[in-house]
Amino acid sequence: MSSLPDKTDVPQATRVTSTDDTLSVDLLDGRSVSVPVEWYPRLVHAEQSERENWRFTGNGEGIHWPDLDEDISIEALVFGIPSRESSQSLRKWLEHRNR
Repeated sequence: MSSLPDKTDVPQATRVTSTDDTLSVDLLDGRSVSVPVEWYPRLVHAEQSERENWRFTGNGEGIHWPDLDEDISIEALVFGIPSRESSQSLRKWLEHRNR
């Protein structure tokens, strides 16, 4: 028996919702995952309309926000891994955004 995960072990999302405080994702296997929006600084700085403009990537294995240039894997959400974007990268993004 192999203990290595295969492609079928990757959680797939079916629905994404957000508020000013929470990012919630429903999964194909019936689970729901909610994390603080503050884990993802680009989502914190977004308007609600920008947070609502997302699409699934990789057959529901990730979420992409084109207005924010933000990508979050469902696996990271399930394992509770917040954004690893550097403060320098975020600062550059904010400077560009505020022009």
